[in-house]
Amino acid sequence: MVKLTPDLIYQAMQYINPVRDRELDLRGYKIPVIENMGATLDQFDCIDFSDNDIRKLDGFPLLKRLKWLLLNNNRIVRISEGLEKSLPSLETLVLTGNQIQELADLDPLASIKSLRTLSLLHNPVTTRQHYRAYVIFRIPHLRVLDFRKIKMKEREDAAALFKSKKGKELQKEIAKKAKNAFQNAAAAGSSEEQKPTGPTAEELWKIREAISKASSLEEVERLNRLLQAGQIPGRAHPPGVSQMDEEMDEEESSHNRSMMNGN
Repeated sequence: MVKLTPDLIYQAMQYINPVRDRELDLRGYKIPVIENMGATLDQFDCIDFSDNDIRKLDGFPLLKRLKWLLLNNNRIVRISEGLEKSLPSLETLVLTGNQIQELADLDPLASIKSLRTLSLLHNPVTTRQHYRAYVIFRIPHLRVLDFRKIKMKEREDAAALFKSKKGKELQKEIAKKAKNAFQNAAAAGSSEEQKPTGPTAEELWKIREAISKASSLEEVERLNRLLQAGQIPGRAHPPGVSQMDEEMDEEESSHNRSMMNGN
């Protein structure tokens, strides 16, 4: 991952895009957090953050000029409150290919009165019941959702649904689901911190080295079995796997090598 520093912002590609807007290209740096955006000096109409590792939509200073924000293929799960104070002119927000889960997670976008175009394609939230109607109802100034123009009939139907008694109950249920999902995610994040991590960079090199040195098909298969069982060459033996077990495997591999060499 790469920290979004002022130097990175200064060195990134800057150009006039096809719609004649000044654009800053920050694609593909694996940036995890939006920060230091004051270094842009509010000189851009469009900023492209596609193909990074951003998890939360926040971290903006006041950028009066910014109209387009592209965040395709990140890991966004949360949208910060108060974005309208930082991005008062934002018209287009593309969040295609992120991880937004619940309908109520989209509520902070309702306060951005300038927002006209929104894409949430390939987010789990698009599979929720009443997704399109809810977004149209909650963000009435929106004109295009998921690259489809919002029709007057859709607005009327959404308003009729969510202003009804049933719709008000639905809104309470939607808010509750988002709250529960957030609490579960926080708990899962805490437990994940306690779980053993995957192989380190050093261990990955050991795996590659062990496989490259294997001199028989049987030895390669043995290494694959060890890896599938969570055992990594050079890592401490897990419970239930003794040094003797590995020594027996090593003897078997030595025997196989001898057979291949005709000894």
